Amino acid sequence: MDSSQSYAISLITENKKGVLRDIATTLAEQNGNILTIQQEIIKRGPEAGLAWVDLEIEVDDNFGSIVAALTALPQIVEVETHETFSKIFGQRVIIIGGGAQVAQVAMGAVNEADRHNIRGERISVDTIPLVGEDTLALAVDAVTRLPRASILVLAGSIMGGKISRAVENVKAEGIPVIALKMAGSVTKHADLVVTDPIQAGVFAVMHVSEKAVFDINKVKGREF
Repeated sequence: MDSSQSYAISLITENKKGVLRDIATTLAEQNGNILTIQQEIIKRGPEAGLAWVDLEIEVDDNFGSIVAALTALPQIVEVETHETFSKIFGQRVIIIGGGAQVAQVAMGAVNEADRHNIRGERISVDTIPLVGEDTLALAVDAVTRLPRASILVLAGSIMGGKISRAVENVKAEGIPVIALKMAGSVTKHADLVVTDPIQAGVFAVMHVSEKAVFDINKVKGREF
Protein backbone atom coordinates (compact mmCIF):
# COMPACT_ATOMS: atom_id res chain seq x y z
CA MET A 1 0.00 0.00 0.00
CA ASP A 2 2.31 2.74 -1.23
CA SER A 3 -0.28 5.52 -0.90
CA SER A 4 -1.77 4.20 2.32
CA GLN A 5 -2.29 6.06 5.57
CA SER A 6 -2.56 4.85 9.16
CA TYR A 7 -5.60 5.43 11.36
CA ALA A 8 -6.70 4.38 14.85
CA ILE A 9 -10.18 3.10 15.72
CA SER A 10 -11.59 2.20 19.14
CA LEU A 11 -14.62 -0.09 19.26
CA ILE A 12 -17.01 -1.02 22.05
CA THR A 13 -18.51 -4.38 21.15
CA GLU A 14 -20.64 -7.15 22.55
CA ASN A 15 -18.59 -9.72 24.42
CA LYS A 16 -19.30 -12.79 22.33
CA LYS A 17 -17.57 -15.29 20.08
CA GLY A 18 -16.86 -14.27 16.52
CA VAL A 19 -16.67 -10.50 17.04
CA LEU A 20 -12.96 -10.25 16.17
CA ARG A 21 -13.55 -12.48 13.15
CA ASP A 22 -16.31 -10.18 11.90
CA ILE A 23 -14.18 -7.07 12.46
CA ALA A 24 -11.22 -8.60 10.62
CA THR A 25 -13.45 -9.80 7.78
CA THR A 26 -14.99 -6.35 7.38
CA LEU A 27 -11.57 -4.71 7.25
CA ALA A 28 -10.32 -7.23 4.71
CA GLU A 29 -13.38 -6.64 2.51
CA GLN A 30 -12.62 -2.92 2.64
CA ASN A 31 -8.94 -3.52 1.77
CA GLY A 32 -7.81 -2.43 5.23
CA ASN A 33 -4.66 -3.87 6.79
CA ILE A 34 -4.48 -4.32 10.59
CA LEU A 35 -1.19 -2.96 11.96
CA THR A 36 -1.83 -3.42 15.68
CA ILE A 37 -4.71 -4.69 17.77
CA GLN A 38 -5.43 -4.92 21.48
CA GLN A 39 -8.59 -5.83 23.33
CA GLU A 40 -9.97 -6.50 26.79
CA ILE A 41 -13.23 -6.93 28.65
CA ILE A 42 -14.50 -3.71 30.26
CA LYS A 43 -14.77 -4.32 34.01
CA ARG A 44 -16.04 -0.99 35.35
CA GLY A 45 -18.51 1.73 34.49
CA PRO A 46 -21.71 1.68 32.46
CA GLU A 47 -20.10 -0.47 29.74
CA ALA A 48 -18.94 -3.23 32.13
CA GLY A 49 -19.25 -6.63 30.50
CA LEU A 50 -18.75 -5.30 26.99
CA ALA A 51 -15.47 -5.63 25.10
CA TRP A 52 -13.05 -2.89 24.05
CA VAL A 53 -11.02 -3.26 20.84
CA ASP A 54 -8.37 -0.79 19.72
CA LEU A 55 -7.05 -1.05 16.18
CA GLU A 56 -4.47 0.74 14.12
CA ILE A 57 -5.08 0.09 10.45
CA GLU A 58 -3.53 0.93 7.12
CA VAL A 59 -5.88 1.96 4.31
CA ASP A 60 -5.79 3.76 0.98
CA ASP A 61 -8.38 6.54 0.76
CA ASN A 62 -11.55 4.83 2.03
CA PHE A 63 -11.32 5.36 5.78
CA GLY A 64 -14.84 6.79 5.91
CA SER A 65 -16.32 3.70 4.31
CA ILE A 66 -14.42 1.47 6.73
CA VAL A 67 -15.85 3.35 9.72
CA ALA A 68 -19.34 3.05 8.22
CA ALA A 69 -18.92 -0.68 7.60
CA LEU A 70 -17.74 -1.32 11.17
CA THR A 71 -20.57 0.79 12.60
CA ALA A 72 -23.07 -1.30 10.66
CA LEU A 73 -21.98 -4.55 12.30
CA PRO A 74 -24.71 -5.69 14.72
CA GLN A 75 -22.19 -6.56 17.47
CA ILE A 76 -20.65 -3.07 17.48
CA VAL A 77 -21.96 -0.71 20.16
CA GLU A 78 -19.73 2.30 19.56
CA VAL A 79 -17.02 3.41 17.12
CA GLU A 80 -14.50 6.19 17.80
CA THR A 81 -11.60 7.36 15.67
CA HIS A 82 -8.31 8.70 17.03
CA GLU A 83 -4.82 9.70 16.04
CA THR A 84 -2.43 6.76 16.00
CA PHE A 85 -0.12 6.19 18.97
CA SER A 86 2.87 6.91 16.74
CA LYS A 87 1.53 10.43 16.18
CA ILE A 88 0.55 10.96 19.83
CA PHE A 89 3.41 9.31 21.72
CA GLY A 90 5.93 8.69 18.95
CA GLN A 91 8.94 6.45 19.47
CA ARG A 92 9.45 4.78 22.84
CA VAL A 93 12.60 4.65 24.93
CA ILE A 94 12.38 1.63 27.26
CA ILE A 95 14.40 1.66 30.50
CA ILE A 96 14.65 -1.52 32.59
CA GLY A 97 16.70 -2.27 35.71
CA GLY A 98 17.22 -1.24 39.31
CA GLY A 99 15.14 1.58 40.77
CA ALA A 100 17.88 4.14 41.49
CA GLN A 101 19.63 3.61 38.17
CA VAL A 102 16.36 3.60 36.22
CA ALA A 103 15.40 6.92 37.83
CA GLN A 104 18.69 8.51 36.81
CA VAL A 105 18.52 7.25 33.23
CA ALA A 106 14.91 8.45 33.03
CA MET A 107 15.98 11.89 34.22
CA GLY A 108 18.37 12.24 31.31
CA ALA A 109 15.93 10.73 28.81
CA VAL A 110 12.93 12.85 29.84
CA ASN A 111 14.93 16.07 29.85
CA GLU A 112 16.37 15.32 26.42
CA ALA A 113 12.99 14.19 25.04
CA ASP A 114 11.44 17.43 26.25
CA ARG A 115 13.99 19.40 24.24
CA HIS A 116 13.11 17.49 21.08
CA ASN A 117 9.36 17.34 21.62
CA ILE A 118 9.15 21.09 22.05
CA ARG A 119 10.41 21.23 18.46
CA GLY A 120 7.62 18.97 17.24
CA GLU A 121 8.96 15.46 17.71
CA ARG A 122 7.21 12.78 19.73
CA ILE A 123 9.47 10.67 21.96
CA SER A 124 8.07 8.92 25.04
CA VAL A 125 9.94 7.27 27.89
CA ASP A 126 8.80 4.05 29.62
CA THR A 127 10.43 2.71 32.78
CA ILE A 128 10.13 -0.37 34.95
CA PRO A 129 12.41 -1.10 37.94
CA LEU A 130 12.87 -4.85 38.42
CA VAL A 131 15.13 -7.27 40.30
CA GLY A 132 16.12 -10.87 39.64
CA GLU A 133 17.69 -12.50 36.59
CA ASP A 134 14.58 -14.37 35.48
CA THR A 135 12.30 -11.35 35.92
CA LEU A 136 14.67 -9.05 34.05
CA ALA A 137 15.23 -11.55 31.24
CA LEU A 138 11.48 -11.90 30.68
CA ALA A 139 11.07 -8.11 30.63
CA VAL A 140 13.94 -7.62 28.19
CA ASP A 141 12.61 -10.34 25.88
CA ALA A 142 9.17 -8.72 25.95
CA VAL A 143 10.56 -5.43 24.60
CA THR A 144 10.39 -6.93 21.11
CA ARG A 145 6.61 -7.19 21.51
CA LEU A 146 6.08 -3.60 22.64
CA PRO A 147 4.62 -1.36 19.94
CA ARG A 148 6.90 1.54 18.93
CA ALA A 149 9.81 0.36 21.13
CA SER A 150 12.81 2.04 19.51
CA ILE A 151 15.68 1.55 21.96
CA LEU A 152 16.34 -0.25 25.26
CA VAL A 153 18.46 1.01 28.14
CA LEU A 154 19.54 -1.49 30.80
CA ALA A 155 20.18 0.29 34.09
CA GLY A 156 21.53 -1.79 36.94
CA SER A 157 24.53 -2.92 38.98
CA ILE A 158 24.86 -6.48 37.70
CA MET A 159 23.23 -8.25 34.75
CA GLY A 160 24.19 -11.34 32.82
CA GLY A 161 23.22 -14.91 32.02
CA LYS A 162 19.65 -15.10 30.74
CA ILE A 163 19.52 -11.31 30.48
CA SER A 164 22.46 -11.30 28.05
CA ARG A 165 20.71 -13.88 25.88
CA ALA A 166 17.55 -11.74 25.94
CA VAL A 167 19.61 -8.73 24.85
CA GLU A 168 20.74 -10.65 21.77
CA ASN A 169 17.09 -11.39 20.95
CA VAL A 170 16.23 -7.70 21.21
CA LYS A 171 19.13 -6.70 18.98
CA ALA A 172 18.13 -9.35 16.43
CA GLU A 173 14.79 -7.54 16.08
CA GLY A 174 16.59 -4.31 15.20
CA ILE A 175 16.23 -2.60 18.59
CA PRO A 176 19.56 -1.19 19.83
CA VAL A 177 20.58 -1.69 23.46
CA ILE A 178 22.48 0.67 25.75
CA ALA A 179 23.77 -0.66 29.07
CA LEU A 180 25.19 1.16 32.05
CA LYS A 181 28.70 0.15 33.04
CA MET A 182 28.06 -2.70 35.49
CA ALA A 183 29.18 -6.13 36.62
CA GLY A 184 28.07 -9.12 34.56
CA SER A 185 28.17 -10.09 30.90
CA VAL A 186 25.46 -7.71 29.62
CA THR A 187 28.03 -5.02 28.84
CA LYS A 188 29.67 -7.40 26.34
CA HIS A 189 26.38 -7.80 24.47
CA ALA A 190 25.07 -4.21 24.49
CA ASP A 191 25.60 -1.91 21.51
CA LEU A 192 26.92 0.84 23.76
CA VAL A 193 28.11 1.03 27.38
CA VAL A 194 27.75 4.31 29.25
CA THR A 195 29.06 5.07 32.73
CA ASP A 196 26.87 8.08 33.55
CA PRO A 197 23.17 7.06 33.78
CA ILE A 198 21.93 10.54 32.89
CA GLN A 199 24.11 10.54 29.78
CA ALA A 200 22.79 7.07 28.89
CA GLY A 201 19.26 8.47 28.84
CA VAL A 202 20.38 11.41 26.71
CA PHE A 203 22.13 9.12 24.22
CA ALA A 204 19.03 6.93 23.93
CA VAL A 205 16.78 9.85 23.03
CA MET A 206 19.33 11.37 20.68
CA HIS A 207 19.54 8.09 18.79
CA VAL A 208 15.77 7.79 18.19
CA SER A 209 15.37 11.49 17.41
CA GLU A 210 14.90 12.40 13.78
CA LYS A 211 16.72 15.69 14.28
CA ALA A 212 19.70 14.76 16.45
CA VAL A 213 23.04 13.87 14.85
CA PHE A 214 23.93 11.02 17.26
CA ASP A 215 23.81 7.52 15.74
CA ILE A 216 24.52 4.56 17.99
CA ASN A 217 25.61 2.52 14.98
CA LYS A 218 28.62 4.80 14.51
CA VAL A 219 29.88 4.15 18.06
CA LYS A 220 28.73 0.53 18.42
CA GLY A 221 30.89 -1.43 20.83
CA ARG A 222 32.34 1.69 22.45
CA GLU A 223 32.29 2.61 26.14
CA PHE A 224 31.82 6.13 27.44
